Amino acid sequence: MKVLLINPPYFNSKYKFIGLVAPPLGIAYMAAVLEQNDIAVEIIDAAALEMNWETLEAEIRRISPQLVAVTALTPTIDKALQTAELAKKTCPQATVVMGGYHPTFNYQEMLEKDYVDIVIMGEGEYTLLELVQTLEEGGDLKNVKGIAYQDVVTPPRPLIADLDELPFPARHLLPMDHYKILNMKLHTATLISGRGCPMQCSFCASAALHGNKLRMRSAQNVVDEMEHLIKDHDAGMIAFMDDTFTLKPSRVAEICDEIIKRDLDTYWGCTARVDTLSDELLQKLSDSGCITLFLGVESADQQQLDRVNKQITIDKIRQAFKLSRENDIRTIASVVLGMPGDTKESIERTIKFVRELNPSYALFSLATPYPGTRFYQEAVQDNLIKVKDWSKYTLLSPVLETVDCSMDELKKMQKKAFRQFYLRPVYLMKQVRMDGPILLKTVAAMIKEV
Repeated sequence: MKVLLINPPYFNSKYKFIGLVAPPLGIAYMAAVLEQNDIAVEIIDAAALEMNWETLEAEIRRISPQLVAVTALTPTIDKALQTAELAKKTCPQATVVMGGYHPTFNYQEMLEKDYVDIVIMGEGEYTLLELVQTLEEGGDLKNVKGIAYQDVVTPPRPLIADLDELPFPARHLLPMDHYKILNMKLHTATLISGRGCPMQCSFCASAALHGNKLRMRSAQNVVDEMEHLIKDHDAGMIAFMDDTFTLKPSRVAEICDEIIKRDLDTYWGCTARVDTLSDELLQKLSDSGCITLFLGVESADQQQLDRVNKQITIDKIRQAFKLSRENDIRTIASVVLGMPGDTKESIERTIKFVRELNPSYALFSLATPYPGTRFYQEAVQDNLIKVKDWSKYTLLSPVLETVDCSMDELKKMQKKAFRQFYLRPVYLMKQVRMDGPILLKTVAAMIKEV
């Protein structure tokens, strides 16, 4: 059976305006598992290639697959469904499958479409493998765990206990020269070192999909993949995309020690929790080539942090940015404006607070309740959601109101936050010295987008 995995066309990514185009590692993992089991597979990353519908249709027709699997996030679901419909029209005999965050939590919505045959729910590597094998052998789909079709929902598939058993993502099937970070031309790669999150922030769907227990790959396995990215894909920059990379500092230290031991020639960055960063760990991160930390700030209001179950304090936030700066590590502050309970006053304090933290970059997102999160359940229950169009769930468009902020007012405050942070002469002069013309291009794109 020939399998085609598609990342659908998407022209409004919330990350494109900061110069980030990242590979779809989820389907690359699935492709690797299929290849490991001698199943023919190809990937079309239509988003990275900026494909139009005519080109995508021609590629589907050329490949002529027996099974097409389309991945989808909430803001990409409309384009994903359009892709699924195109696949069914182009290859009527093919089985069309949907998977990813949004289909997992909205499988009924997917199956209402006559061009969607099956939905994969949760982690898809071994579910897709078993599904393909069952279809090839003419077996009973009811025996495949973790899928929904027609009026059948099979039992959930257990999470993958040992992530080291997974092959590295099939990056040789991806257009690796199309991925970048902050518009940097040096070859960029992404990597995931663990899955699951025990922290239970109300706005995050990671634990709902990957479980509330942190499953970590071994330091040896992680650095093996880094070495593979450097040698086989000429990666000059590696970004760890884990939600909880620094949650266990001792394991982060192991990874850093292994990078130093092998003398890997690359820069890298990762997500981090502010309450896990000590001066000792930051020194080790810096010594091993880490140049950027993506830090969740969310709010300057401690009550808001507690309300979303962030489990951090304002003092910890201040300390993390101070220590990062002292260790010459760039920081990206991630902020959420307009969570329930936010007021104009609290949002203004947050905007001012981020400037005081003095990060290298800042992202001001608008509160967006994604299916699968506690935030979404509460927003539905309290009738807070004003926009039902999933394509607007980009973190850049308002979809709900707060106690004293309309959607228009929230958008104006987001624009104000970006402009007040980035259009400061002192900031621009300092950051241009560090990042050069790349910064000016990125800032111009940000201001234009918001």
